[in-house]
Amino acid sequence: MTTELKHLQPTQYALGLHTTTRELGLAISNFAGETRSKVWDLDRELSSHLHQYLVEFIKPQTWADLAFIAVAKGPGGFTGTRIGVVTARTLGQQLGIPVFAISTLAAVAWSQIPSSPGYKGEEKSVNQVIAVQMPAQRGQVFGAIYQLTPDTSELKVLLPDTVMTPEAWQEKLASWNTDYQLIEAKSGLAATVTSVLQLAYLDWQRGQRPNWSEALPFYGQHPVEM
Repeated sequence: MTTELKHLQPTQYALGLHTTTRELGLAISNFAGETRSKVWDLDRELSSHLHQYLVEFIKPQTWADLAFIAVAKGPGGFTGTRIGVVTARTLGQQLGIPVFAISTLAAVAWSQIPSSPGYKGEEKSVNQVIAVQMPAQRGQVFGAIYQLTPDTSELKVLLPDTVMTPEAWQEKLASWNTDYQLIEAKSGLAATVTSVLQLAYLDWQRGQRPNWSEALPFYGQHPVEM
């Protein structure tokens, strides 16, 4: 039995935030043809300028137009990740709307899908396995493996976000029993804010309505600035 997917009203929007790096990525969409996004390189000024950029970015929409918020939860830099998640939680609490915390690595994987808003590569089979790796502190790596469902309605988690040694990650990949595409998440991650928003919308369509208090950052390691 299939579940009927829900859709936003044309006048409803969703807001996406990506702050896990030194860049700020914002996106807003009604998933009915109107989507816009922008990235700013704010470095250490992120915390002092985030609210200002948010207020200006959502115009002409207003806070009352938002149906939910999506935020990149990490892995990433400790300070930036914390700022983004705290901001999303605060907005969700004040507006009384759901907050979806989306893996940074999952957003990178989704950006490789031909149907995703930020996709810029060649057409590929959509029933593919995508392994994503990202540098971590102390010479370790973050790794995760995903698979897109044939109808492009879900990104299945085959290996959840994990921090490990490069050797352990290579062993994991070497023993993987299916073909996969390996993606290295090194730079430009804030641009995947559109993927953060899209992944949240897929969950929203399936009826998920996470409370703001459920949005928690994923650091993977002890709080050391990346």
